[in-house]
Amino acid sequence: QVHLAESGGGSVQVGGSLRLSCTVSGYTGRPTCMGWFRQAPGKEREGVATIYTSGRSTYYADSAKGRFTISQDNAKNTVYLQMNSLKPEDTAMYYCAADRGYLGCKGGRADEYDYWGQGTQVTVTS
Repeated sequence: QVHLAESGGGSVQVGGSLRLSCTVSGYTGRPTCMGWFRQAPGKEREGVATIYTSGRSTYYADSAKGRFTISQDNAKNTVYLQMNSLKPEDTAMYYCAADRGYLGCKGGRADEYDYWGQGTQVTVTS
């Protein structure tokens, strides 16, 4: 059974940084695409960043460009989201997701992803 486990969330002040981790287990082979999403109360789930696991091609939402970096360590089956210069509007539950195909990496569409983690809360305080 495929399992995605996020960690690294927490509470941080405006301008601070956090690094989220997502470790995949139980997957035969490797997902084609991994993504980070977030959902704030009362809002739709938003694609934040994606990465092709076979290379380094990435996608970032406009809200993440220049501040967030997605990376991976395939030897550890882990994907990271480094978040810098955090703002109050970054407050949300952050989820990682795995796509068996490649469409999930085309603009970060949540409906393309096959497996999801339980999420980790990020709270940015002013």
